[in-house]
Amino acid sequence: MEPPPTPLRFGYGTNGFTHHRLDAVLGILADLGYEGVALTLDHIHLDPYADDLSQRLTALARALNRYGLDLTVETGAPYLLDPRGKHLPTLMADPDGRRTDLLQRAVRIAADLGSPTVHLGSGPAPGGLSEAEAFKRLAAGLGTVLETAERYGVALAFEPEPYMFVDTVQRCLVLAELLGGHELFGITLDIGHAHCVEERPLLECVRLAAPRLLNVQIEDMRRGIHQHLELGAGEIDFPPVLAALRALGHDGLVSVEIQDGALNAPEVARRSIEFLRAAAA
Repeated sequence: MEPPPTPLRFGYGTNGFTHHRLDAVLGILADLGYEGVALTLDHIHLDPYADDLSQRLTALARALNRYGLDLTVETGAPYLLDPRGKHLPTLMADPDGRRTDLLQRAVRIAADLGSPTVHLGSGPAPGGLSEAEAFKRLAAGLGTVLETAERYGVALAFEPEPYMFVDTVQRCLVLAELLGGHELFGITLDIGHAHCVEERPLLECVRLAAPRLLNVQIEDMRRGIHQHLELGAGEIDFPPVLAALRALGHDGLVSVEIQDGALNAPEVARRSIEFLRAAAA
């Protein structure tokens, strides 16, 4: 008789708590029963360029231990590197190495905090660049970051995102092939994003990502509209999705990402975990 599937572990993204101090975020999530946190590196909660970063990391590691929360490190803050250009520069056009440096910093931060993964995306395609050249540049940049990841034993969890150069699971797999199937290159599957832009049915996206699946982000969404909605407010049928993740034995975090809920974050987080528990049951 086969053992029952491992229960899913739910987390919540700090980019949905932009009006709270980080320690308060951790306390709220732990009290609600979340098992992890998806920490976006930014000027709000953890600035990767802070002069006192070492002290902040020590304090954060203690807080995570105190609250019993696992962690994944995220690098999707849209204006961290360029206050006028969203998600810029990218690895496809990084003349001064700022994006490479950020991702290498994120790997070191993840190692210090015990996060097994660093989440990242491609950003927009540079104008005038062919698809083949964009993939080539992106793979080359990732190769440099993977050298740092190898030293620290941290995996890169790449997310397909609407309107970015890599926007589907299949394009992630193309990137994996260009990287020689590197064991530290995996996928963050955002359930809402997949529903929004993928031509494949959502459950097929889950199966396609499965061999390299490291993290899952979750929110509701409508087809063709990139807006993160509360669970149950969009079009997604969640019980089959959660059942598929459980059947695959996914043991990474399934993290809620609802940035627009920040003004009412504690209540949105409460409703979200209650929804997920019911849908998973």
